[in-house]
Amino acid sequence: MKNLKQLNDRIISRVNINLKEFNFDTGAFVENSLDYKKMMKFFAFYGITSHHPIFFHFKDSNIAGSYFLGKCYVKRSAVYKTDVRGDELKRKGDDINCPKEIPLQEDEFISIKDSLLYKTLVHNYSHNPESPEEFSIRNTISTHYVNIHGATVEGCFLGPFATVDLMALHSCIVGEFSYIQTGEFFHKKIAPGTVWIKNADFEFKYKFKKKILDNYVGVTPSHQPRGLIYDFVQQRENEYEKLFEIVNPKSFKAPATSAVSRFAVTKGNTLIGENVLVAQRAFLDNAEMGGGSNAQENSYIINSKLAGLNITAHGGKIINADMGLKVFVGFNAFLNGKENARLKVGNNCIIMPHTIIDNDIPLDIADNHLVWGFIKNKKDLKTNTIHIDKLSEIKDTLNIGELTFKGSGAIFIDAFTSRIEHILQANGAYCDDHTTNRGHAQDDRQIAFNLIQPYRTGKNKGIYPEIRIKP
Repeated sequence: MKNLKQLNDRIISRVNINLKEFNFDTGAFVENSLDYKKMMKFFAFYGITSHHPIFFHFKDSNIAGSYFLGKCYVKRSAVYKTDVRGDELKRKGDDINCPKEIPLQEDEFISIKDSLLYKTLVHNYSHNPESPEEFSIRNTISTHYVNIHGATVEGCFLGPFATVDLMALHSCIVGEFSYIQTGEFFHKKIAPGTVWIKNADFEFKYKFKKKILDNYVGVTPSHQPRGLIYDFVQQRENEYEKLFEIVNPKSFKAPATSAVSRFAVTKGNTLIGENVLVAQRAFLDNAEMGGGSNAQENSYIINSKLAGLNITAHGGKIINADMGLKVFVGFNAFLNGKENARLKVGNNCIIMPHTIIDNDIPLDIADNHLVWGFIKNKKDLKTNTIHIDKLSEIKDTLNIGELTFKGSGAIFIDAFTSRIEHILQANGAYCDDHTTNRGHAQDDRQIAFNLIQPYRTGKNKGIYPEIRIKP
């Protein structure tokens, strides 16, 4: 136990040094979050398939309840109930994403050092040309249900339900429920509830009003989450713990072209179509997953129907809703329809990351709309939705409600639709005859898991022995 406490103290010190200009102390979060008994109770597991390069090395770390896939290196870190999914790491010979195409000399790998990742999702598809062969997370603390998606982070604190996407951060604080995709940030503090996407061609920026955000995602003085969204997740936490207490839980029967993780919750009358991917820690209850759809990590689909080719990104929540064809639901979005007030979303809609829809009357969003912000009723639709064609016509500035958009709407929409197509293709949504256009839904059906446990006694109690897994 002594070495486990020293590990956490070292992480606090490293992160605090990077954030000293903000006079920010991460100790309160760590001390009020980590339960040392649980850090010894839960096993970790490493996924092995014939489709992903195998390499996993961890040293001087605790990785309780966490899942790893792909080439990963963990050193002097606490990775608690976290999913590190490297299924889209670039391979040797792939071209680097920069003006001049240069092939990688080695396989890309995920490197986590001197960091605490608490109930976090790490997914790759990284976009940092300065370190194309290493997707790194260093001297960083990420809190409850953060998404680190293709973003290298150094010396940062990421608040509950925050998302950092396809960028690089250095010595930054990201407030709770903020989503940022802005290229690169140095020594910035992002206010809670900020949704900010920016590049050379456009800027999309929205900020939740504090009185609204506090009701859904707030924090205590020790940076612990509270609010309706956190309560929603916590009420279902025990369902996952049951799965992780069983070495070989019963698998869900799905079509031969679909993959439902054995560490996903499937309840009620849940139906899975062809070419569907349901990731670990997804939660399905009376869910109908149309062909080519996916439910990514920490997503919830409850009493809802997805027509097909639907994307529910990491942390997306869909409750009492009917979703049309090819609807994208972004990171940590909260679509909270009611049994007597269902939500209907039309075909080809884009629900922006961190959107909150909490309707008490039946609500219908028409086809081909972009949706953002906070929506409670029909009146809110006027200031939080726009037809995709109308946005594509914008060439300068658009102000609607709390949203400010600058630049080219056409390039913005093209970027989103291209990313949606990439996700569908990578997940195997278009697989034909089990062979062509294969993706994760087909390749992840036969994952084997190595289970890993820590020392139970002695000074290293809670620390996992150094292990290196190689082909």
